[in-house]
Amino acid sequence: MMGEAERRVKVLDLSGNFIKETPLPGVFREEYRPDLIKRAVLAMQSHRLQPKGTSPLAGRKTSAESWGVGRGVSRVPRIKNGRRAARAPQAVGGRRAHPPKTEKVLKRKINDKERRKAIRSAIAATINPELVRSRGHKFGEDVVLPIVVENSFVTLERTAEVEEFFQTIGIGADLARARERKIRAGKGKMRGRRYKTKKSALIVISGDEVEDPGNIKITTSARNLPGVDVSYVDALNVELLAPGTHPGRLTVWTESSLMKLGD
Repeated sequence: MMGEAERRVKVLDLSGNFIKETPLPGVFREEYRPDLIKRAVLAMQSHRLQPKGTSPLAGRKTSAESWGVGRGVSRVPRIKNGRRAARAPQAVGGRRAHPPKTEKVLKRKINDKERRKAIRSAIAATINPELVRSRGHKFGEDVVLPIVVENSFVTLERTAEVEEFFQTIGIGADLARARERKIRAGKGKMRGRRYKTKKSALIVISGDEVEDPGNIKITTSARNLPGVDVSYVDALNVELLAPGTHPGRLTVWTESSLMKLGD
């Protein structure tokens, strides 16, 4: 247990060379709970759903009335000065029997303790090579997880520099995988979401890497890389760590963010 508690990880410089070691926070030893992770992700996604429903008068704006009995026809409401049925759910142009309603509860709830445990479990899953590979991420056999880089990484200003660094540390193949877009099946192709893109690496920073926050350029320089997300360690959520409810995202940590995670 002492050896497990004192586990240390390598810190890489911008050339991909080992420069020192840093303690691994205890959160990476959290129990793996894919059930809680899935519930937490679905709860987050449900908060983005938009209520929808029909107009209360839909299908009812008509002069239709039933003819009553004694005419040898069914008693459905019929339009005045005609015989076409209306208003009834079974009639062409009639109202819907059970239309969608705006008061339907769309948001799913999850307990705070379960949500926090899900985040810790998703963080711990990022250093499991089997889980990371099972998500489809591609990285070299010599890559040791977690990937921790020196704080000067956040000052890279150009997208090409970030991509070159990824190639250097052995995760460039994952960027190539994310560039392969897939055409969506179904009518979504017509509605502004023609392509489906894969998730690549997640970059986690603390914001304390440099004294001047204006020198943190990684949030813009990594923005154009396909599937790459940048997040502050304080803003980490379970959907970033486990996109699509699947834990084990390939993650690059700065040394400062790892220390802040331990605190």
